[in-house]
Amino acid sequence: MRKTVHRHLGKVVAGTAIAVAGTAVMVAVTLPGTAGADDSGTRAGQAVPQEAGAAAGAGGRAVSPGVVEAAPAEGHKGEGRDPLTDDELKRVEKVALSKQLFRSSESVDGDRGPQRLGVDLAEPEADEVGRPDAPRRADVTFYDYRDDTLVTRTVDLGTGKVVHSDTQHGVQPPLSRAEKAEAAALLIADPLGSGLKADYEDATGKALTGPDQLQLSGAVYRAAPGAQPAVLDRCGEHRCVRLFPKVKNGPWVDARSLVIDLSARKVARLDR
Repeated sequence: MRKTVHRHLGKVVAGTAIAVAGTAVMVAVTLPGTAGADDSGTRAGQAVPQEAGAAAGAGGRAVSPGVVEAAPAEGHKGEGRDPLTDDELKRVEKVALSKQLFRSSESVDGDRGPQRLGVDLAEPEADEVGRPDAPRRADVTFYDYRDDTLVTRTVDLGTGKVVHSDTQHGVQPPLSRAEKAEAAALLIADPLGSGLKADYEDATGKALTGPDQLQLSGAVYRAAPGAQPAVLDRCGEHRCVRLFPKVKNGPWVDARSLVIDLSARKVARLDR
C-alpha cells in the first residue's frame, strides 16, 4: 500500500512506539509498521531471488523439503498441569455459566449473559503442589456489563462442579477480542470516529463500515484525576478502551486521543 494518508486523527503511525497514558503511568505500545504490509519492494506474484546456496546443500546437492508431522491427537482430558483440552474448555465454560448468571447478566453488546473473558488452568492449593493426584481445576472469568462486575468461577474438572465463585468491582483484566470489536463498532458509529473513517478511506479508497475491516489492538483505560473530560471519570469502574487500529495490510492509525466507554456505550476525546 503506497497511498498517501492524510492525518485526520492527528497522524497515521507507520512504526516506532506509541506512548499510552492510562493513569499516571505511561505504557509503551510498539506498533510494527511493517506487519502485514508489503515493504519488500517486490511485486505480488514475482519470485524473490534466493541467496546463493540457499536451494542446495553442501557440495551443491539438493536438500530434501522438510516434513511437518501432524499434531498428536488431543484427548478429552488433560493430566496434571497439562494445558486445558478443547473438550475441557467447552465443559468448564458450560458448567460455570449457570442459568441464574446467564439470566441476570449482560454482555458487551447488550445481549443476555455475561461477556466471557477467558478460561485458565487454576493454580493448585499450597498443600497440593507436587501431588500427582492433585485435583485439576479451571478458572472461568466473565464480565457482567449489567453492573460492571468481574465474575470468576472455579470448576473442578474431576467432579464437574463449581467449587468457588468470586465477584469483584473495579477490576479490569485484559480485553477480549469481542470487546475490542465492539469498541471499534461504537467508534465507527460515533461522530468522533469521522477521522478514523477518513484515514481508512485515504489508505484504501474504500469506506470503513465495520470493525472486521481493521486489525485491532487495545488497552484498558483508567481515569486519572483531571486528565480527561468528566464523561470518562468513571473509567476503571466502567470498562473503558483505548484502541490502536490498523488498516489491514496498511498503516496504523493514531487514535490515542479517543476513549470508548463500553459500559456507558459512549466515545470521548481526552483533554490535551
